[in-house]
Amino acid sequence: MWTDSQAAARDLMVESQLRARGIRDERVLQAMSHVPRHEFVPSEFKQQAYEDRPLPIAEGQTISQPYIVAIMLEALALTPLEVVLEIGTGSGYLTALLAELSQHVYSIELHESLARQAQAILQRLGYANASVLAGDGAQGLPQHAPFHAIVVSAAAPEIPQPLLQQLAEGGRMVMPVGPTEAQQLQFIRKQAGNPIVTVLEGCRFVPLLTSAANSKLSN
Repeated sequence: MWTDSQAAARDLMVESQLRARGIRDERVLQAMSHVPRHEFVPSEFKQQAYEDRPLPIAEGQTISQPYIVAIMLEALALTPLEVVLEIGTGSGYLTALLAELSQHVYSIELHESLARQAQAILQRLGYANASVLAGDGAQGLPQHAPFHAIVVSAAAPEIPQPLLQQLAEGGRMVMPVGPTEAQQLQFIRKQAGNPIVTVLEGCRFVPLLTSAANSKLSN
């Protein structure tokens, strides 16, 4: 699909940062060895693309560190026939990984400029099963619900009810929950309509903004 000049760096990332630290899902490891993270970071950070840390992108957002991404994907345990909702497209890196692992991924990004850029990169790399939409991620995407899995790449004080409602019964969600200084990466399984929560580990993500909050920040 593309000319790959950094496969060796990506393989080293997978072995030293992921497998060595306990990531065992071979589908996740294979996807992360395949998706070119350097294509999803600003040009000035391409040399750091395979380091185990988050990197800044436009609109004050970040691309998450590979290890945290791997934890989220391993927890979801996606299958090739599932449909996924992603909240917070950012650069589109996680979107590409979700596209590798599922039948289709719908991704919502509040910032229209990021949504356009991510969709352009995903199309250029050949991910026809990824749809990026600009909108308020906290409201989800009811027209395509229910989803087998939902992944949220921004922190909220609590699980947004619209997302829980759009999660299929028995479905899985991974998202950071809590204030900036004390976030937890949570795994949520929907059982009898209720969230069953397991804490995966501590984390730090940018806050989940709604359209109303973003409008206030712009004024």
